[in-house]
Amino acid sequence: MTARILVAKPGLDGHDRGAKIVARALRDAGFEVIYTGIRQKIEDIVSIAIQEDVAVVGLSILSGAHVALTTRTVEALAAADAGDIAVIVGGTIPQGDVPKLLSAGAAAVFPTSTPLDVLVTEVRKLTGTDNPA
Repeated sequence: MTARILVAKPGLDGHDRGAKIVARALRDAGFEVIYTGIRQKIEDIVSIAIQEDVAVVGLSILSGAHVALTTRTVEALAAADAGDIAVIVGGTIPQGDVPKLLSAGAAAVFPTSTPLDVLVTEVRKLTGTDNPA
């Protein structure tokens, strides 16, 4: 079974080049990837995640609101009885905020300098798939 990953751009951030690169790398590694596009509401991300039966929601955040947006996403998934969907976060994230994101419920954090092969390996571990295809 192919692991399904939702890549989402929550909030007002309009820059999505990095999210598209990550989505493509995950797809090329054998994951089924759903990309929501920019400026998504948390409620819509959660709805799509449930509808698409994803294992992971990947949030791409460059706006600086990563802690608040991650916290709201984790809480909204739990409120929708979908707390088993892992949330990972990538983007412009200062090292000092990584523990805050993990405490907020993020399963993993990938700052902009993370190599794509490291991200793919970690997502494979998170989804329990050596080869998702």
